[in-house]
Amino acid sequence: MTNFDPAFFVEVLVGGLLSGVMYALVAIGFVLVYKTSGVFNFAQGAMLLFAALTFVSLVEKGVPFALAFLVTLAVMALLGIAIERTVLRPLVNKPPITLFMATLGLAYVLEGSAQLLWGTQVHGLELGIDDKPFIIHGVLISSFDLFAAAVAAGMVALLAFVFQRTRIGLAFRAVADDQFAALAVGLRLPVIWSAVWIAAGFVALIAGLLWGARLGVQFSLSLVVLKALPVLVLGGFDSIPGAIVGGLLIGATEKLAEVYLGGYVGGGIESWCAYVFALGVLLIRPQGLFGQRLVERA
Repeated sequence: MTNFDPAFFVEVLVGGLLSGVMYALVAIGFVLVYKTSGVFNFAQGAMLLFAALTFVSLVEKGVPFALAFLVTLAVMALLGIAIERTVLRPLVNKPPITLFMATLGLAYVLEGSAQLLWGTQVHGLELGIDDKPFIIHGVLISSFDLFAAAVAAGMVALLAFVFQRTRIGLAFRAVADDQFAALAVGLRLPVIWSAVWIAAGFVALIAGLLWGARLGVQFSLSLVVLKALPVLVLGGFDSIPGAIVGGLLIGATEKLAEVYLGGYVGGGIESWCAYVFALGVLLIRPQGLFGQRLVERA
């Protein structure tokens, strides 16, 4: 590009930030489970797909939107409890790689179950939001992107309130800080872990609806988790603020790199530049910008 257009730059930046909020929402699902139990839940993408397929299948059968949402929410809550009891609880105190492989296997079980229940066809999902762009001070903004970012931001604010201002949030933070101390003061870890997985299911439902409306409800939707990995590396696996900041930075970096650098490398830079960015962060600060630094005693 020969001439720099400030209005166009802002337009690209805003589009990236709006996408970044949705990346952050997916990443928060990982953070919730990892922060309280130390488990990297690779099945979060499959949970997102499962929630979106459950919801859209109910709507296609004539179930009203609100009722379908409540039923799907109940399904995800039951799924979260089942996962905690059948997968996490039996593997308590096992090596992290064992827990990771368990969630990897769980992802395939959920995807296979979804295929048996609903088939492999692509479903359209309408949330009633017109995607006509509008202009603010010369900046073109997608209506749907703005709506999705507002919903994701509201979800993030709700989770922040729960963590900071409620008793269950205090229990979450206590378990995250020191599980043995939490046990000593009478907290029941299985109950806390079940609540965390239910929260992760709720996040998966909201993210599944937003991404499903954007991309269509299809099995490739589970790969959205790959978009969250650079966000987690950048912000830190155990930090909700880090997931938010990381999502914004990754979203903005992707869009700006594609527009301003893509022409020099043949295009397609948006699909991989975030991973290069994350790799650089790993080399400099392995725990991420907001992650807790591990202290090893000699």
